[in-house]
Order: sequence, then C-alpha cells, then structure tokens
Amino acid sequence: MGGPVVRVVVADDQALVRAGLVTLLGAEPDIEVVGTAVDGREAVEVARRLRPDVVCMDIRMPVMDGIAATRALAGPGVEDPVPVLVLTTFEIDDYLFGALEAGAAGFQLKDAEPEVLVRAVRSVAAGNGTLDDSLTKRVVGEVLERRRSQPVTVARGTDLLTARELDIVLLLAQGMSNDEIAQQLVLEVSTVKSHLARILPKLGVRSRLQAAVWAYQNKVVDVPD
Repeated sequence: MGGPVVRVVVADDQALVRAGLVTLLGAEPDIEVVGTAVDGREAVEVARRLRPDVVCMDIRMPVMDGIAATRALAGPGVEDPVPVLVLTTFEIDDYLFGALEAGAAGFQLKDAEPEVLVRAVRSVAAGNGTLDDSLTKRVVGEVLERRRSQPVTVARGTDLLTARELDIVLLLAQGMSNDEIAQQLVLEVSTVKSHLARILPKLGVRSRLQAAVWAYQNKVVDVPD
C-alpha cells in the first residue's frame, strides 16, 4: 500500500460520538486521527495548529457552532483553507446550505454506514468533496427553488469557462468523479485535475461540490422535473 496517510481532526461535543469516530477512522491503515475538539472554537484552534487533511465537523456544538467554525477554516477570504467534512444527525436544509455556503467540502449524515463515512473522509482529503446520496436531490431542488425567486448575479459558465472546462463542470454537476469524467471525455485524470484547478478560482468556489451547486444556481445545468 504505502500511500499517503490522511490526517484527520474530529470535532464533536458528544464524547461517545467523538470516541466512536476516532475509533472508526483510526482503525483504517491510511487514516490517522491527529486531534480532537469539543466545540467549534477548539476545532478552529486545533485545525489551524495541526493543519490536517480533513476536519470532521459536527454542526451543533457549544461556544461556536460547526458552520461558524467551517467558515473560519474554509470560508471566503481564508488564504490557506482546511478541508471540512460536515457530519450531522440532522437533515435540515438550513444546516446543509449553511455548511455549503461556509465552505464545507462535503456533508454526510452521522447515521451513514461506517464504510460510507470512511470513504467520505478519503474523498474530501483527495479534493473530490462528497455529499450524502440521500441529500443530493434535496440540494438540487432547493437550489432550483432559490433560483426561481432570486436573480442570477454571476455570469453564466459560457462567459467564464472554455468549452472543455464547461464540459467538465456539466459532468461534475452530474456527480461524476475525476476518473469518470476522464473516461467520458477521453482525457487523462491528471488533465481533468488540471482543468479543475483552473475552474474553481474562475467560479469563485473552493470545492467540486460548490462548483456543482454553482452550475445549478447559474442556470448552466437544468434538472428535469
């Protein structure tokens, strides 16, 4: 194996949940839990000091909630962001969109199967982002609902992106991985990654997940009823 180890910080105010996540992730040969936190403020301090590959962030915590902590670590204006995977027991849309707008790279429900949570951590660490499958349709539906009631204020993708970059964003919005996009467009995976590195700053977003949401918000992608 011998691949790079994913360094993780776990932030949750419930001792049992925190210990369970530490045990689950620490059992994986390619994941090391390097720190823990019991509230959002401590999560920010620990993450800034240790610079992990991923912070597993609970949303409802004392002192500073997970959304505010996510914004401090990965939000707009943060020069050297730390990737955040938000974990919650709640399926409330305000939490979901609050986390995405704060800069979260992924969002998973805590009651997901253990292998799903582990896969989500690896995905965020690899820069791919992740969104719980049960939430994807709700995200798209909510984005489209907001789009109907709010004017589009950002230029369409056709004004910002090259034809190839637009192809990649369209496939990204369908939930495809880098490997799947490369297969679809007959490209090397490294080429897809290079395109994404240019696409994200053009769109003013930090993650693949935010780029996909951007595509729906700005009418670059439409979803059939």
